[in-house]
Amino acid sequence: MEVRTGKTLTAIATAYCYGAKNVLFVTKKKAITDIIMQGKEMGYDLNIYIINYEQLHNVKAEYDLIIIDEAHGLGAFPTPSKRAKELKRICEKKPIIYLSGTPTPESYSQIYHQFWVSSFSPFKEWPSFYSWAKEFVYLKKKYVYNRSINDYSTANYEKIKPITDELMISFTQEEAGFESLVQEEIHYVTMEATTYKLADKLKKDKIAINPQGDIVKGDTAVKLMSKMHQVYSGSVIIDEPHRTAKCFDYSKALFIAEKFKGKKIAIFYKFIAEFYALQWVFGSKLILEPHEFNEAGNEAVFASQIVSGREGINLSTADALIFYNIDFSAVSYWQSRARIQTKDRLKESKIHWIFALNGIEDKIHKAVMDKKDYTLNHFKKDFL
Repeated sequence: MEVRTGKTLTAIATAYCYGAKNVLFVTKKKAITDIIMQGKEMGYDLNIYIINYEQLHNVKAEYDLIIIDEAHGLGAFPTPSKRAKELKRICEKKPIIYLSGTPTPESYSQIYHQFWVSSFSPFKEWPSFYSWAKEFVYLKKKYVYNRSINDYSTANYEKIKPITDELMISFTQEEAGFESLVQEEIHYVTMEATTYKLADKLKKDKIAINPQGDIVKGDTAVKLMSKMHQVYSGSVIIDEPHRTAKCFDYSKALFIAEKFKGKKIAIFYKFIAEFYALQWVFGSKLILEPHEFNEAGNEAVFASQIVSGREGINLSTADALIFYNIDFSAVSYWQSRARIQTKDRLKESKIHWIFALNGIEDKIHKAVMDKKDYTLNHFKKDFL
């Protein structure tokens, strides 16, 4: 079901109709409070034990049914993730409800390990991803640092779809009666001259040293891509003499404070030093819990890292959702931009991207809008 169309309520109602009495609900940490509140409002006679993915190893009890929220997070391939292995243990011979707004965000190969968790997988005759791939994936070769590796990302969608369709319920925001669909606006901020000098230095020399002796390295393509991503938003990880995060350009935070003065805003940031900039500008006004933000007044300011806040939380009381930076992940893009939406929201659902003028963010945005992760190949083409 598309994001914000009521997956949680649908799952809880389904568990009740099924006759479950003890339900395990696995979700992201920041979504737990919202789910507890929704469960209480429904008033169903069933016990729901809600945990986050990091607690899976602690689950010992038996449950009648398991609800797996943001199930696309189990889709790593070609080997199963640690959380997928833990859930397979917990879910043995148990019915499962999978929830996701984006079941296969980057590749249809991500469907295998989601179903592998279940004893009733439609693919159970293929015990491993590799055996399944021989039947359902177009195997390709790709080269990384002149070394050939197998690329399993191109699955046979037409062959998989008939098998999985009967197990899926789909529901769009239009079908749900959404009045306000997401609109995006990009704001370009001219950063301090030092920001552009540092970016140019790293591109040219792959290393930069300031007068205080702090060393920043971009001596591999992967490290350079990460460092450029940080630098264009005004922060960086110092590599030597001590590894630490540093914010040196507050232009984006100052722009947000001025542009959205007097409004109730939610801000997503990427790197921890960007939060330092928000703290410096907004101080004690910053709210870190979604439910506290929704109950707060008209000039409240919420802040969260993209990855921890992109799924399951409700920020619909915000006048605007602002992205200090953008994540490389297409999942982050499609999930996080929907946090401002609800079915009964009538005012515009406006997303504001704060990009450095002539920075890297525009390039990332174009990739993730097309449901593709921004990869090293993109970076090399764009900047090297």
